[in-house]
Amino acid sequence: MPANPVGRSAGFTLIELMMVLAIIGILSAVALPSYSEYLRRGHRTEARTGLFDAAQWLERAATANGVYPLELPAALTWQDLPDKRYTIGFAAGNSPARYTLVATRRAGAQGQDRCGNYTLMHDGQLGNLQLAEGSSTADCWR
Repeated sequence: MPANPVGRSAGFTLIELMMVLAIIGILSAVALPSYSEYLRRGHRTEARTGLFDAAQWLERAATANGVYPLELPAALTWQDLPDKRYTIGFAAGNSPARYTLVATRRAGAQGQDRCGNYTLMHDGQLGNLQLAEGSSTADCWR
């Protein structure tokens, strides 16, 4: 007796293939935004770490010299590192007695991030510039 009865062919029907494609599409629609946010969150952590590294360098320099330097070393600014999504620098109005560091988003995937640009002041005050509506500084620094 043949394994396949006459008139019946092996394989998938069009409906079965369409169902599989629909399931894949739904999973992709849910997973892709979550994955993108996961990556952006990792880059935000990197920006906060960069700010703390620069602040620590400034505090050490102020301890040694009595004043805050008005320039950061190139290694702390990330200007020449294309794999970084932020650049670190000073905000306007710095002086030898105070500073405000800013982690500025680069254009690209991080350019439209909801947390905007991060700020860190000499007194430890944390902030964000250009926050998206519905976002808060506390959420972005968490």
